[in-house]
Amino acid sequence: MAKAEITTPEGIQVKIDGTLAEITAVLRDLEKGTRSAPTPLRTKKKGRPGRVLLVDQIGSMIDDGYFKKPKDLASIKSSLAEMGHHYPVTTLSPIMLRLVRTRSLRRIRGDNKRWVYVN
Repeated sequence: MAKAEITTPEGIQVKIDGTLAEITAVLRDLEKGTRSAPTPLRTKKKGRPGRVLLVDQIGSMIDDGYFKKPKDLASIKSSLAEMGHHYPVTTLSPIMLRLVRTRSLRRIRGDNKRWVYVN
């Protein structure tokens, strides 16, 4: 077994135990720079900058007093479409349910047996 101690230009000291072929292969890789540095821990993506999230859009509607009167999913969808945000009802319903569970909104049965959302 051959042993080698290498100091990189960055000042990192590396001790290698192995055969002569293994040590020369490591040296060759270090000289070429093919070895990549360890990647930092990844953080959670936060979306593209400038992108408006549906939850934030509905939150601003809550702040503006849109939900003072009961609104059903169809009226929420059309109101968002007027603002230029087009979402299908199947995308709206889980977001609205999440807002109900976090108690940002309340959900009650309307006159036509459909859920309506009110603040």
